[in-house]
Amino acid sequence: MFDRVRVGGFLAVAPIVLILGVLIVLPLATVIAGALAGGWFALVALAGDPAVRAAVRLSMVVALAAVVVNASFGLLAGWTIAKYRFPGKALLITLIDAPLTVSPVIAGLAVVATFGERTPAGGWLAAHGVHVAFAPLGIALATTLVTFPYVARAVIAQLSAQGRVLEEAALGLGASAWQTFRLVTVPVARASFLNGLLICNARALGEFGAVSVVSGNVRGLTQTIPLSFADLYNDARSEAAFALAAGLALVAIVLALTARALARHAAAKGLLT
Repeated sequence: MFDRVRVGGFLAVAPIVLILGVLIVLPLATVIAGALAGGWFALVALAGDPAVRAAVRLSMVVALAAVVVNASFGLLAGWTIAKYRFPGKALLITLIDAPLTVSPVIAGLAVVATFGERTPAGGWLAAHGVHVAFAPLGIALATTLVTFPYVARAVIAQLSAQGRVLEEAALGLGASAWQTFRLVTVPVARASFLNGLLICNARALGEFGAVSVVSGNVRGLTQTIPLSFADLYNDARSEAAFALAAGLALVAIVLALTARALARHAAAKGLLT
């Protein structure tokens, strides 16, 4: 019987491992090998490229902006949706989920169409010295738009699973609404909240579609890491392109592993359902 179980488990796991190996491990290994093909000199030269350093800085700033906005919006939206009933709740959830189903290119186009300098809103902002389209602000806006679901969805799932029992108990014992939120709701949602932030950060750093539309792709000014990678690759600087891509991939892997470790730690403490 145990032999059958082992054979059945192997037959189930083998195709999964094969697919992951072909679609994820092999391409990632190829990128890393390409990054190391030129030796350390190529990596040092890449680090010394002013345009690449500018792309890294812009990506970090944009990712930070997206994380800050999503942290505030995600926690508030997740708590409101999970704890209250109100008209339009289903529509609100649909809008939060929309970036998961709509192409990022469309999201970038929407930002340009709304805040381009030839539009009423964009023209008014430009007249007051605020440039959105083809500027860092537009990149941050588009990146925030495509990363909206990650934190909110994580918080909604966790708080919905926990229910209102703990909050009602705290209120019954005399705690104020703010004390209940700060001392009960936030600790319950903390693990999922941080998990969502890590995934949001990884997604923001790697966003290409929306940013390619809204940035203008000006080297050294509005290029992010993915755009810089594409520019290097198209210029036949494959070793530099692979090095940049490998660095971004390793950051994403570290963030994913951290999110996984956080989820396991929270589950062990009973904070994640």
